[in-house]
Amino acid sequence: MRKVTLFLCCVWALSLLYGEMFAFWVAPLWSCSWPQLPQSFSSKIMSEVSFQDNHVKIAVLADPQLMDRTSLGLPPKSLALEIAQFYTDLYMRRSFLASILPLKPNLILFLGDYFDGGHLLSDEEWQESLSRFKHIFNLNRHRRNLNVPAYYISGNHDIGYTGFHSHHPEVINRYEKEFGERNYRFTAGKVDFISVDAQTLDGAPQGKLTSTSWNFIRNISMDIRPYPKVLLTHIPLYRSDWTPCGIHRSSPIINQRVSRAANGQEIMYQNYLSKETSTLLLDFIRPALVLSGHDHDQCMVNHLGKYGTITEHTVGTLSWQQGNLYPSFMLLSASMVFSNTTNPEDALSTQLCFLPMQTHIYIWYLSIFFVTLIAVLFWPTNDLDLWHHCNHLMGSIRRALTLNLLKSRAKEKNEDESCDYEMIWDAEGSMHLVKKVLKIQPGSSNDSGIVGRGNAVVRSTAKKQISHETDASCSVDLNSDIRLDAICKLPPRLNKPRTKVVTVRLFQAFQMLMVIAAVNIPLYMMLLFKDWIDL
Repeated sequence: MRKVTLFLCCVWALSLLYGEMFAFWVAPLWSCSWPQLPQSFSSKIMSEVSFQDNHVKIAVLADPQLMDRTSLGLPPKSLALEIAQFYTDLYMRRSFLASILPLKPNLILFLGDYFDGGHLLSDEEWQESLSRFKHIFNLNRHRRNLNVPAYYISGNHDIGYTGFHSHHPEVINRYEKEFGERNYRFTAGKVDFISVDAQTLDGAPQGKLTSTSWNFIRNISMDIRPYPKVLLTHIPLYRSDWTPCGIHRSSPIINQRVSRAANGQEIMYQNYLSKETSTLLLDFIRPALVLSGHDHDQCMVNHLGKYGTITEHTVGTLSWQQGNLYPSFMLLSASMVFSNTTNPEDALSTQLCFLPMQTHIYIWYLSIFFVTLIAVLFWPTNDLDLWHHCNHLMGSIRRALTLNLLKSRAKEKNEDESCDYEMIWDAEGSMHLVKKVLKIQPGSSNDSGIVGRGNAVVRSTAKKQISHETDASCSVDLNSDIRLDAICKLPPRLNKPRTKVVTVRLFQAFQMLMVIAAVNIPLYMMLLFKDWIDL
């Protein structure tokens, strides 16, 4: 069984290397590359800057939503919750280190929902989730060796909606202390990025947080700079029910859902901004592009505004446990050069990138486990020596056919009393009956050179060969009634008790599984912690 054990060890090792390491390098290669600016726009700026410097490369990530005690209803600090957190965090850390950072972005943009129950956590739990977030995305101070700036916008799982703010204003302070202001702008290349706190836009107009957000938006609308603008909002803009979202969306469901507090003013939940709010945002900011998250699924929608058609990209979640089997992120190229005669949309280009499907990797592991279990239980005990089994089977069939031939020839002999039969054995151990004409001389009853009685004879040489046959012993009984009766008896087999055979087989299977586990479990543990531990 050594050959099959070695083979299964190699299969497991290659599967672990791919599933835990190579998949995060290979998957983005098929769907991911930095998008180039439109051909017409690139040709205008090639004379001013080199091709490598004509755009800023921005990686856009949405909804990591780190699991906590609010996620699955599991007790805090329970083993099941710790395991779920570890594998979810590890997936995102691998995606970031192996798939996103190697693309060498100039900046990273997060679109909200960093924690699953951020607004419901105590200060101690929130700090613990924050430490995990920084570790996953390499944001600890001693690990900032790439000099890649990061920008953040607030999500509903980070600070809640306005119905929650009025009773817990401390969550806003806690968020802003770590991630900065909720309404702000920054410039990358020659493109302005406008970040708004979407959770407050549909709140009560007289509310402080809602009025602050709208005042910021009105100030932006007075800006006279001609640079293209990108609107960043965690909650997507309004879209009618069942709006098509393009080929990359997993779920076709688009339904507007809004929940308000008892007084009918404050928002408790919404999956899209209201139609009125969306229209005002587009009219005030006049963006060339809109980026959003919140939905956990990919979606591309074109909105018709006062100043033309605006494209919105809703980026899917980065986590594999947030309802999307196809985690993704987006690459955005923003122009470094812009003039008044340039179309703002041409200064931006996007590319959606997909990450490995973790559920498919685990299904592959489970399939290999069942194949391994079947192999160690039912594989032949003498490894891959199937040729020996084939030869043994063919020999048994050949002997059975010979016996049938012997019986049929004996019957023919009874019908022909004037014939003599001689058994001849060939080099392969097969017996043949040779029919010869019998010459009977008067007065002679026996032939001294013949052993046996009757008209069918067995010569001494044939008898000797029969006695030396190891696989089967044949006895020939000759009498006056039955001239030739060949009965082949196989040597008795020593039948082992079935329980003993099963026990031995299970013990061998257990030994093989222990060898496979001893080789691959250390490899799996090494691959698990290779990306998790800071070096």
